[in-house]
Amino acid sequence: MKSIIRDISLAPSGRQKIEWAKRNMPILSAIEEEFKKTRPFEGIKISLSIHLEAKTAYLSKVLAAGGAIMAVTGSNPLSTQDDVAAALAEDGISVYSWYNATPEEYDHFIDETLNHGPQIIIDDGGDLTHALHTRKQELLPGIYGGCEETTTGILRLRAMEREGTLKFPMMAVNNAMCKHLFDNRYGTGQSVWDGINRTTNLIVAGKTVVVAGYGWCGKGVAMRAKGLGARVIVTEVDPVKAIEAVMDGFSVMTMDEASEVGDIFITVTGCNKVIVKRHFERMKDGAILCNAGHFNVEICIPDLEEISRNITETRKNITCYELYNGRRLYLLGEGRLVNLACGDGHPAEIMDMSFAVQAYAALYILEHHSELEAKVFEVPYEIDKKIAMMKLKSLGIKIDELTEEQRRYINSW
Repeated sequence: MKSIIRDISLAPSGRQKIEWAKRNMPILSAIEEEFKKTRPFEGIKISLSIHLEAKTAYLSKVLAAGGAIMAVTGSNPLSTQDDVAAALAEDGISVYSWYNATPEEYDHFIDETLNHGPQIIIDDGGDLTHALHTRKQELLPGIYGGCEETTTGILRLRAMEREGTLKFPMMAVNNAMCKHLFDNRYGTGQSVWDGINRTTNLIVAGKTVVVAGYGWCGKGVAMRAKGLGARVIVTEVDPVKAIEAVMDGFSVMTMDEASEVGDIFITVTGCNKVIVKRHFERMKDGAILCNAGHFNVEICIPDLEEISRNITETRKNITCYELYNGRRLYLLGEGRLVNLACGDGHPAEIMDMSFAVQAYAALYILEHHSELEAKVFEVPYEIDKKIAMMKLKSLGIKIDELTEEQRRYINSW
């Protein structure tokens, strides 16, 4: 099948990565065996746009094992691993992606992934959905629906739903308990620091870390920073989340205040222009900036460029901005997702749960699309419960069950 990738000769390295991920993803492995027997997606075309590394590749293979005809691309120009893309293409899955794609190449890959006419899409950030509602509208009649992986993507979907412009049902995979409670908190918390530490080779202990946003991802990043010995400051716009951060033991202040004292800044909001010109101008010499939100708009790079007299690549994935005031600020991974631009993303065991939700949510769309309106739907609790039980089984853990008497008691008044 046709693919557009960087270099097919990289496939052996990519296959090793995929096999390693598979060995550490017991839930998805069980689903693969289930799908091989039942073939629920026989002949169904699925377009998938998720950060193209080993865990995503294995999800694609699991869906293909269930009969799906897959077309796959990445969801960020810096997160595709070329060896993984090559291995997936060599296994017969259509892949359209390579590392460090230009904006034009990235859009072209999105379009190519949709050109096979999917019935189901699996999205991460909303780029497939956006393309279908703009430059690929002729494909809309064939769409059953889709699944969205991220907070940012769901925000976009909710906006479309409010405006009445959403044309097909979408499952809010990010909102599933087996996704956001673990992926967003423990996955982001670990992988962000994996990316920062791998890229900078600097100590975290003793430094002041500023975490912008205290949603589930921000909670995880702040918790891990505290564990690494940092003093943690949280900035928030939501008063309830701000109180939660205080009671979790963190300092809370405005970004105007935090910008003067932070050593490492991590944005995790899903919004734009979180750190802007006036903040950059107040920062310490040597401050490190990185983003863990989906798009590279949280740290305002045009503002940073405007007040810089010299911009150089100091180290791989570290750009030095020498400001007119003489201070140097260091931006990691071009302001893109630091855990993927500068690392391997979330641990395999975490993505095992998230991608199990994706697989079963896609199956739910297949089975129920004819009765679903063009709205955003929550993942049914039965799916969360099934995946949680599979996870416990993989860990060798048993839990109690209610007796019939207990069920009657809690359901009575």
